[in-house]
Amino acid sequence: MPNRPSVKVAVVMEREAQPNRWEDWRFSVADVLVDEGGLGGSRVLRDDGKRRQLLYPGFELELFMDEGEGYYLNLSSGAPVWFVMWRVDDEDPSLAVPQAVSLSYNEAGRWLDAQERVDNTPLSADVRAWLQAYADENYRPEPKKRKRPASFLPPDQRG
Repeated sequence: MPNRPSVKVAVVMEREAQPNRWEDWRFSVADVLVDEGGLGGSRVLRDDGKRRQLLYPGFELELFMDEGEGYYLNLSSGAPVWFVMWRVDDEDPSLAVPQAVSLSYNEAGRWLDAQERVDNTPLSADVRAWLQAYADENYRPEPKKRKRPASFLPPDQRG
């Protein structure tokens, strides 16, 4: 297996208690942090009774050649982001647990098509530069081909 560029990350999930009368809990991704080995294990970072933030380290994000278009789309959006797929815990509905992290717009789209919950959070400048360097080296967008309107084609070539 080829050695792929990768980075270890940790996800910070936020839980808000009773944000309105219809919900007991509201979950969101608060941040994605590069984990250089000092973040330790899962733990509560903040809990004031209304909002609670939990750290989930241990995700390894690898870059894949066949996701080049997804990386390019993320970078060219103007505001590149981390995509985090997460699920509410089946046994404890007061917990939301991240399942996967990606930088590919296309992969996030596949998760959404599969009815998964996906949030995003802004990409830091250093990770953006790392991803941009990878995309520049490994992906070339398909050139756009202009199709001539049928009215400009000879009658025998019209569809």
